[in-house]
Amino acid sequence: MPNKQINHKRDFHYKQAKKEGYRARSAYKLIDIQKRYNIFKRAFYILDLGCAPGSWLQVAKSNAESNLIKYNDVHYHRDHYKILGVDTKNVFPIENIQTLKIDLRNPEINAKIKSNFQNKLDLILSDASINKSGNKFSDHLRQNKLCYSIVDIAKHHLKFKGILVMKAFQGIDFVELVRNFKNEFKISKTYKPQASKKKSNEIYLIGIQKKN
Repeated sequence: MPNKQINHKRDFHYKQAKKEGYRARSAYKLIDIQKRYNIFKRAFYILDLGCAPGSWLQVAKSNAESNLIKYNDVHYHRDHYKILGVDTKNVFPIENIQTLKIDLRNPEINAKIKSNFQNKLDLILSDASINKSGNKFSDHLRQNKLCYSIVDIAKHHLKFKGILVMKAFQGIDFVELVRNFKNEFKISKTYKPQASKKKSNEIYLIGIQKKN
């Protein structure tokens, strides 16, 4: 067995995911973000871009179900939740969650999202990543381009004061990406969850309270 695979199976978050029933260790990145920024507060309509294998969908579902009880008050509340996962890969079904097999950069994506929700979204999540080539410079640029596509989707479908969480790669154009990201939200943060591997250049952008 290759050393990389052995190390992965020794990884704390990998073992924890197996133990707790999550499909991937990446669940703990989202759990960490939630603990720090409370992104799921009153989130009932949720879109997950790049959702395979489904660990973020699992976390989203758990929080959405809790919200039905937790926020049953006179303020913003729904008696149901809707979660849509989007990916180019097949995703093994999760009860009460819809999935869509399509590239998020496909021009048809906006119409398909709209047909699934009809209403604006409370929260958009994205752990989507380009297929890495091993060249950090070109990978960073390609990931940046993907991030701009995600921000464009948020412009169309995220509600006023909604939240966007997306993965980016640090690199030469990261500052420019952050600057553009900040223009869309009242509050913007960059955060590297504990479950992110130390050597990885991945970082998450959290946009809170979409401006319009």
